[in-house]
Amino acid sequence: MQGDDAELTVAVRAAQGGDETAFRTVYRTVHPRLLGYVRTLVGEADAEDVASEAWLQIARDLERFTGDADRFRGWAARIARNRALDHIRMRGRRPLIGGDESELAGRAADADTAGEALEALGTGRTFALIAQLPQDQAEAVVLRVVVGLDAKSAAGVLGKRPGAVRTAAHRGLRRLAELVSGDTTPGQRQSPAGASGPNASAGVTQLRARTQKDM
Repeated sequence: MQGDDAELTVAVRAAQGGDETAFRTVYRTVHPRLLGYVRTLVGEADAEDVASEAWLQIARDLERFTGDADRFRGWAARIARNRALDHIRMRGRRPLIGGDESELAGRAADADTAGEALEALGTGRTFALIAQLPQDQAEAVVLRVVVGLDAKSAAGVLGKRPGAVRTAAHRGLRRLAELVSGDTTPGQRQSPAGASGPNASAGVTQLRARTQKDM
């Protein structure tokens, strides 16, 4: 990951100098995960359009950006989130990820949780499950595990404290494990069809092991 970050940092700086090939490298590296984040906010149908608007702003403001690869991902995610929220306001809708944001209590996780576990679930199934989380948990999970931000950078995107973001991601991942395993209480939504099987079970095992360790 450190090598990838070093390459992205070099590409960002070259793109700031007008290198179009470098900008394409930045786009190919960051866009898939950024698109995943936008998708959790506005849905599949509008995600590409909103992400395109975000990239137009990224390209326009790139010369003013300062920082390394992680800061760039956070900066890009903040732009994408603002464009997504503008889109939602224009459509008069709420974000697809539901639930009220509230002040988080309890002990925050001490480390990043398992991206490998989410990958084991399969991208489509993962985002279907994430859409069932409360908004603060869903955004924290996507920013930390999918976009790859650390807690400080994710907190900057969301306007929260890093500890609150760690706690939200921890709770969200634990809830995802429950959804995948079908461990829901009466009245709660069940996990989507197909979100089971060997890969999902392996993902649950990894998630639970890491979240227990983080406690």
